[in-house]
Amino acid sequence: MSTFIIAEAGVNHNGNLETARQLVDAAVAAGADAVKFQTFKAENLVTQHAGKAAYQKITTDADENQLTMLKRLELKYELHFQLLAYCQKLGIEFLSTAFDFESLDFLVRQLGVETLKVPSGEITNGPFLLAHAQTGKPIILSTGMATLGEVETALGVLAFGYLATAGDTGSVGSMQPRQPSISAFQQAYSSGQGQAVLREKVTLLHCTSEYPTPMENINLKAMDVLQQAFGLRVGYSDHSVGLVVPVAAVARGATVIEKHFTLDRTQQGPDHKVSLEPDELKAMVQGIRDVEKALGQGLKGPQPMELENQKVVRKSLVARCSISSGECFTETNLTIKRPGTGKSPMDYWALLGESSNRNYDADELI
Repeated sequence: MSTFIIAEAGVNHNGNLETARQLVDAAVAAGADAVKFQTFKAENLVTQHAGKAAYQKITTDADENQLTMLKRLELKYELHFQLLAYCQKLGIEFLSTAFDFESLDFLVRQLGVETLKVPSGEITNGPFLLAHAQTGKPIILSTGMATLGEVETALGVLAFGYLATAGDTGSVGSMQPRQPSISAFQQAYSSGQGQAVLREKVTLLHCTSEYPTPMENINLKAMDVLQQAFGLRVGYSDHSVGLVVPVAAVARGATVIEKHFTLDRTQQGPDHKVSLEPDELKAMVQGIRDVEKALGQGLKGPQPMELENQKVVRKSLVARCSISSGECFTETNLTIKRPGTGKSPMDYWALLGESSNRNYDADELI
């Protein structure tokens, strides 16, 4: 099964449709499976008093608040239809992360997005998680900043939502579908049906929510912990500089890779500086595909092309000097040399003391 590679355009379009189209072009040229944007209305996402993250203060105007910045980066709802059609035309999957109930409803009801991505910042937003599960859609859940306990709680909400609202046609923005509670979430998570629906629907992404993430804080082994703890598909959402870490994550078992990219890292905006440029994105995709080939089937044995090399680089038992018929093989008249087309050196001890059944010249294979 190939790794599902998400080229994360995010807000790197800076609110401009033509830039967004160019990002789609770059994702297609790189060979990504999907290109993902972010859908939100700034007023629904943050208060007017919300400050910026430290990295956002560096990459954007430090004096403006988060609301002002996000208003500038909104991708208007009506532009989504054009981007979706453009992605369909070019044969790449359109994805977008919703950051508020209205945007989630729009993506599902109007745009028909088939896979939902929940960002790390929403993993403790129980009502929002529940709304995602109510759609019945597959969910990719980022786990940045979360403990294992928080991940389990979030999965309980998702399991409850999937099970309790199966076949429900109500609004995805509803926050009270069927008496949700912490105990109900725990019960859903612990049930066989809950575990089954999670295995079917949910992929967990390991992530370190720091931009950029220093190498010593990547912690790729946490993917192993997530898989062992929850038995779900795991992947990796990368915020490091460069493309080495996502390629390494695939070697460690990631089934999904998400990586920010931009047309130009020098542009103004919160995410450009930690994003890959188009040529780098293409190199990352190629690196992942090469790793997939290199991983093989997990069976140890000679590859077909190795069989000829065996004859050349392995060794055989060889006559160190002339050996007459009837003479015993000894440590002094036997040696070991290439090629490997004669008797195996593993037969050395069994041969000692045995009589030769023919004459051998020096340097002749036994």
